[in-house]
Amino acid sequence: MPIVLNASERHRLKKMAYGHKTLHQARQRATVVLLAARGRANARIATEVPVHVDTVRTWRGRFAAGELPALADRKRSGRPARFTSVQVAEAKAPTCQLPAGTGTPLSRRPCPELADELTARGITGTVSASTVRRRLHQDTLKPWRHRSWIFIRDPDFRAKAQQVLDLYTRTFEGILLGPDEYVISRDEKTSVQARCRCHPTLAPGQARGDARQS
Repeated sequence: MPIVLNASERHRLKKMAYGHKTLHQARQRATVVLLAARGRANARIATEVPVHVDTVRTWRGRFAAGELPALADRKRSGRPARFTSVQVAEAKAPTCQLPAGTGTPLSRRPCPELADELTARGITGTVSASTVRRRLHQDTLKPWRHRSWIFIRDPDFRAKAQQVLDLYTRTFEGILLGPDEYVISRDEKTSVQARCRCHPTLAPGQARGDARQS
């Protein structure tokens, strides 16, 4: 079918076909219509673009029927949403609570545990950890990075922790430490413990010795 363009359509199609920021698919469609307006056959247009001849026939026919708006992608229905907005909100709510508040013996809320909890509580059906992570990403929620107290099971936890917490405030057995008394933690960080040297100390090189003397 012949394609006839007016000045405005030709100008807009050229901007689409030669614009640096135009998407590749839009550039191809505009080029197909411009070549068709010059009287080129579908087979020749398919060779020059290059695309399949059926693609040329499709966009040529759509432009003839609907002009420029017909070159845009049609709306697609897609797969229907699996979870309602209420289910999504209920799925995000546990991530804003500490694990101990829900009786979960965890210090963090990883996505696999959240997915199992949603299914166990009947909020959703079977849901994968990746789906939970994608939903949380919409609101920039990252509960697996939140540090919280581990659920306490030891009945003597308060008495054991009190000794350590008192030392943080420089107190021992209810008495404040003096200015000449210190608290040293030997296992606060990995590989910072006091250890014997594995290798003997070596004398500095000639260049280092000269640098210190200068």
